[in-house]
Amino acid sequence: MSSILSNWLISNLLRFLGWGAALFSVLAILLGARQTGRSAERADQLKKIVEVKDAQLRATLDAPRTRPELVDRLRRGEF
Repeated sequence: MSSILSNWLISNLLRFLGWGAALFSVLAILLGARQTGRSAERADQLKKIVEVKDAQLRATLDAPRTRPELVDRLRRGEF
């Protein structure tokens, strides 16, 4: 009687361990995909920030340096 019970318990234990390993593998893949998505979003956001910063630097380089330059540009309509 005890051998039947122990055999049943061992066979079910191995089955549950197999299902647990499969579940753990699926969860690891899903969490990895989630992290990859976050990293991609972070990279896109960083790219946008760098583009805005570069645009601001280009605008600063093209800005008039003195008040007379500003007045001239406003009169010519180039500002």
